[in-house]
Amino acid sequence: MGEDRKIIAENRQARFNYFIEEKIECGIALEGTEVKSVKNGAISFPDAFAEISNGEVFVKNFHISEYSYSSIFNHDPDRPKKLLLHKEEIKRLTRKTEEKGFTLIPLDFYLKNGRVKMTLGLCKGKKQYDKRETIKERDINREIQREFRKSME
Repeated sequence: MGEDRKIIAENRQARFNYFIEEKIECGIALEGTEVKSVKNGAISFPDAFAEISNGEVFVKNFHISEYSYSSIFNHDPDRPKKLLLHKEEIKRLTRKTEEKGFTLIPLDFYLKNGRVKMTLGLCKGKKQYDKRETIKERDINREIQREFRKSME
């Protein structure tokens, strides 16, 4: 199709710390200099999460650095950013997050047809033994790939 999707940043730590039950694409309400900083990749979101309040979804702990070529009218780097979702999606997410253990975590940021979008994950936290199991699977897959490459030579 005609979709141009360029990934800006990805939250790999979220995939390790959480079971991702569902993914939702949403837009972000940004100011002018924030868009330029995001396109430059000057973002940080290691402990970011989304919160639903008054029927609106906001991302907290999402840092967009100030745009270096801007004037004194720059944006606040740590302000909560509003996510653009349909009302039905927000209602469904509200019901899901009220269940025990579910939270909303940003998974990745990308440009889609020139607009900044985000994949929001409905996640459930992993226990320590689940994380160990993930590491074990990753090591086994890496070893299988090594053996496969050696056999091809």
